[in-house]
Amino acid sequence: MLDAIVAPQTDTGLFCPIRLGRYLLANRIAMAPLTRSRASADGTPVPLMAEYYAQRASAGLIIAEATNISPQGRGYAFTPGIYNATQVEAWQPITRAVHNLGGNIFVQLWHVGRISHPSLQPNGALPVAPSAIRPHIESYTESGFQPCVTPRPLETAEIAMIVENYRRAASNAIDAGFDGVEIHAANGYLLEQFLRDSTNKRTDAYGGSRENRARLLFEVARTVVAACGSDRVGIRLSPVTPVNDIGPDSDPATTYSYVVEHLNSLGLAYLHVIEGATQGPREVPGGFDLQILRSLFNGCYIANNGYDLALATAARRQGLADMIAFGRAFIANPDLVERLRLGAPLNAPDRATFFGGGATGYTDYPRLEVAQHAAE
Repeated sequence: MLDAIVAPQTDTGLFCPIRLGRYLLANRIAMAPLTRSRASADGTPVPLMAEYYAQRASAGLIIAEATNISPQGRGYAFTPGIYNATQVEAWQPITRAVHNLGGNIFVQLWHVGRISHPSLQPNGALPVAPSAIRPHIESYTESGFQPCVTPRPLETAEIAMIVENYRRAASNAIDAGFDGVEIHAANGYLLEQFLRDSTNKRTDAYGGSRENRARLLFEVARTVVAACGSDRVGIRLSPVTPVNDIGPDSDPATTYSYVVEHLNSLGLAYLHVIEGATQGPREVPGGFDLQILRSLFNGCYIANNGYDLALATAARRQGLADMIAFGRAFIANPDLVERLRLGAPLNAPDRATFFGGGATGYTDYPRLEVAQHAAE
């Protein structure tokens, strides 16, 4: 039975409009990208995804789940792609469903790098990475979780094709009806593997110095901006997360400040920062104040990681973020914006249905009015 609804929250600043790039968003609540593994085996989005995202269209901005830019970029089974015409066509009713309800939706462009398994790669190939360093974690395959393997280091000559894959995916996203794209440079995936000196041991133009390690990220950002327009591009960073067995950068404050400063020349719509450990503690080791990145960035700053209504309210009142991204809360609460506005209780998510399956644990969570009626 639900608890009684507390007084509405009207003074938090979470529910006022905000300009993000070319768009005027209805509120400052973003739906964070959430891998749900509901696509078909070949990465084609399925009709059920239209219902899922439409249910959550009241978010000021939906950032759709991490989406593979190429077959090589895949690291989890049943995740969608955006690299062929069939996938683009299958995304169109999804974006249209969100737009029909007045929502805005970006898609997160994803290459996992070493966080994969040969069974997920074309012809059973090894996953690729900046360097041959094995991550001691598991990847979600069609037969369940399997240990990751030692990746193959990318040849310098191969990197241009990765950049081209990002360009093609960004262009496809616009054709699919997305309002924009988010470059996934966080959570220990390919772009962050290049950026951090703990996972990049290269000696070519993409390794060694901070400038070289950031080269791929900047090349990707430039080509995506050229494909979409800067006001339809955001980027996600996770300066201190240990997720996916990525070791810390030796000087994260300097590295990520360098990245943000140089991204300003591209005029991106937003910077999306995971504060602390992804889905873990918010504490930032080493005295690195992430507000440095907010102060350096010229666009909208979206804060993410472990936010509830109280923390989000405090962040907005103190001017620590322009928008707040909620992840797991959106899984179980399609009407999260209204629940936060009313200060209403939230449904608890069922972890057993996070990945794979059908409607159960995906589109069947009750909305507030249904839950209230059942509790009476």
